[in-house]
Amino acid sequence: MLLSSREDIVRLIRADEWMMDILRASQSLNLPDWWVCAGFVRSKVWDTLHGFTERTPLSDVDLIYYDAFNTDEAAEKQLEMQLKQMLPYVPWSVKNQARMHLVNNIPPYLSSVDAISKFPETATALGLKLDDQGHIVLAAPCGIDDVLQMIIKPTPFFSASSDRRAIYEKRIFQKKLKDKWNQVTVV
Repeated sequence: MLLSSREDIVRLIRADEWMMDILRASQSLNLPDWWVCAGFVRSKVWDTLHGFTERTPLSDVDLIYYDAFNTDEAAEKQLEMQLKQMLPYVPWSVKNQARMHLVNNIPPYLSSVDAISKFPETATALGLKLDDQGHIVLAAPCGIDDVLQMIIKPTPFFSASSDRRAIYEKRIFQKKLKDKWNQVTVV
């Protein structure tokens, strides 16, 4: 299948009932500034571009949100439990981006999309959610070209310092993305 635009990605997701179930479950929590992101989106695109008939397993499904009024990590664990009751077969990981800057030892994020823009790779700096009418919204603060062209490179945030660049390189080595998707190019 040829993918060349944001609309193509949205159509691909809309046709995937498993992904839509995850988006609907996430939306049902009514979290502020929520997105299902990262490998959830990238893996679907790359599986499709590689012609895979079976989904590449995900180590987790990242649901992020931004709530500056409740940054207690226990709230995230409670949300994971709620989601596991709805979709027990999904490996949920819920993180409030209003506190993650402390974990990552960087300045505070301004929003969930700001946090996505600071993910390690451009091809993974993607998020999906449903709007109030049930339409899919795609956030791609670093663009979609790299995910569509199957290029792995650091986001501008991870390119900006040698420390972050080293984190990016270690991550790429550990994730072995090229072993899963042999047509990708690592920069």
